Amino acid sequence: MVDFIVVGLGLAGTAFCETLRKNNNTFIVFNDRSQTSSRVAGGLYNPVILKRFTLSWRADEQLPIATEFYTQLEQFLNVKFDEKLNVLRKFASIEEQNLWFEAADKAKLKPYLDTKLVNNENTEIKVPFQFGKVLKTGRLNTQFLFDSYEDWLKKENKLNSDTFDYTELQIEQGFVKYKNVKAKHIVFTEGYGMMQNPYFNYLPMQGSKGEYIIIKAKTLNEIHIIKSSIFLIPLGEDLYKVGATYHRNDKNNIITEDAKNELIAKLETLLGCPYEIVDHVAGMRPTVKDRRPLVGKHPKYNNLWVLNGFGSHGITIAPWAAELLYDCIVSNVPLLEEMDIARFIPD
Repeated sequence: MVDFIVVGLGLAGTAFCETLRKNNNTFIVFNDRSQTSSRVAGGLYNPVILKRFTLSWRADEQLPIATEFYTQLEQFLNVKFDEKLNVLRKFASIEEQNLWFEAADKAKLKPYLDTKLVNNENTEIKVPFQFGKVLKTGRLNTQFLFDSYEDWLKKENKLNSDTFDYTELQIEQGFVKYKNVKAKHIVFTEGYGMMQNPYFNYLPMQGSKGEYIIIKAKTLNEIHIIKSSIFLIPLGEDLYKVGATYHRNDKNNIITEDAKNELIAKLETLLGCPYEIVDHVAGMRPTVKDRRPLVGKHPKYNNLWVLNGFGSHGITIAPWAAELLYDCIVSNVPLLEEMDIARFIPD
């Protein structure tokens, strides 16, 4: 008997497993790597929605927890995957600059929006109206994070790479059994894979497909994350990740020419230097109809739980939401109503 079975190992699964480890709980993870969203994403953490200059949902609560979480995880794994990088928001007009100053004057946004505008000193980038600098931002190398965490799980015999078979799950009073594993609770952290889960697929996850291209631009020499109509994210060695697209109707992880051409068209309005495309990736974000996470207990079974629905803000939401779910399971602390799946009644 272990305390928990965790199904899935993206940002939600990793954050929940770490919460379990820190609280001396026993657990085993099932992860077949079928969900690619967290691995292929840009890996940005940024508390500001840069289209409208507004604070992301509860970002001021989440960011300090996330910052401490990833710092401690780096120390525990003895690796480095968190790179502190400023985001520079390209202005399209003087009006946008004025909106930036208005936003920076608001109490909740003051810590994140620098009121000193940044001149463009990179001749390879087209910026007619300066940049606004976003503070307390950066990039996680999520693929390296997950690979490193999987290595630790394997050493501890806590990882099973088989695809989870829902028909093999037996739900008993006070525990669950999956094949030869008994656990007090099972937590599903499957991202968009939740749509195949018969216990939680009633929840209104829409899903949003995101595609990125990776370019090599030898003369670009940019060290900041640039936000215009797309993000340009430096990866080192003259490589940059460019994205992302948002498509709700395409429900797979297959790359498309249409998305690539969309990204190229937007990139051409930003760059004035030659580049080559060296890779193209895609993944399904776990987005929700009301743009709030899906966290909580199954309406019928007391030992089945879900931690999901973080959309494109998983890096900042996951550690915070994992703590809240853990406190709910172990100490019966009520979840926030706006994230509790009790807000949705199954058909």
